[in-house]
Amino acid sequence: MSADPGRESSAHRSSILDVAALAGVSPATVSRSLRGLSKVAPQTRQRVQDAARELSYVVSPQASGLASGRTRAVAVVVPFITRWFFSTVVAGVTDVLRESGYDVILHHLGGANDRDRFFARMPLARRVDGVLSLSMPLTDEHTLALRALDIPLVSVGSPMPGVPSVGIDEVAAAQTAVNHLLHQGHEQIGFIAGIPDDPRFGFVSSQLRRRGYELALTAAGVSVNPELTVAGSYGLEGGAAAMAQLLSGPVLPTAVFAEYDELAIGALWALRRAGLPVPQKMSVVGIDDHEMAQVFELTSVAQNVHEQGAAAARLLLQALETPSAHQADTDIVLPTRLVLRGTTSPPSGRSRTARKRRGG
Repeated sequence: MSADPGRESSAHRSSILDVAALAGVSPATVSRSLRGLSKVAPQTRQRVQDAARELSYVVSPQASGLASGRTRAVAVVVPFITRWFFSTVVAGVTDVLRESGYDVILHHLGGANDRDRFFARMPLARRVDGVLSLSMPLTDEHTLALRALDIPLVSVGSPMPGVPSVGIDEVAAAQTAVNHLLHQGHEQIGFIAGIPDDPRFGFVSSQLRRRGYELALTAAGVSVNPELTVAGSYGLEGGAAAMAQLLSGPVLPTAVFAEYDELAIGALWALRRAGLPVPQKMSVVGIDDHEMAQVFELTSVAQNVHEQGAAAARLLLQALETPSAHQADTDIVLPTRLVLRGTTSPPSGRSRTARKRRGG
């Protein structure tokens, strides 16, 4: 026989006052008992638990947070949630935090003005237990404002002094991409960089990947030609525009390294429109191993973006759940790997063996 629907509905609306009345204790004792605090006598706690079970009472997370000073919420500050990298990191963060009973509050800052307004009003104080900053371009003042909250803070992609971080070796990833082209026999290697619409909102990773490009060329004895470096706005269209600029420039490269895969895919689009076959006339390589890289047969240096978010969330949980074990100088550097596909080959009329005979 099923339970009385009216009684079941009433039970779901039970409050802490109902539990207190049934157990014969104060509401404060109910709160302490259900949160497992040691100040409550075992027999009293059992009486409260029995009353809560009978009334199907569930502790409100908000009420528990007010009593404990914890919100069970984490703020994730992200510059561009619509971009693949950031949305994938957020997915990794959310998967881990959700399993541990934390809510994620997303703060999307799409430019320098939004960022500055956010830090001017600083809406995080007393609303969250911790903060994850995802590759945010921050000034020293912004970083100090975050640290002044005096709650656990972890960064993804943009290391902050004294703050745990997760990321990849951006310089080494770029060197891997360029070294692959060099080993194929390319010397005229272009570089496509992404530039923000607002110059105050640049990313550290962009600077590091450009440095890796230049270091790889220099180490191979190839001069860095400024005419082979172009910048386009972020995204596919930016990559296409930058590739078109390279094609119309005074020096035509035989290969192109794009700062990240979306730029590289845009470059492939421009090459197709120009009637230049890839890789026969132009090799292209990127960084990320974007979910569309396989569709476009793009050679790319892969990074595990989802795991960066998950690892950052685990670092934050460690700081939240076991503060004594928290290490402020923890920096997790995840590995990258070259994924060979169909957009790279030796330049026309030249074999890889010829390059090796020259010591390349």
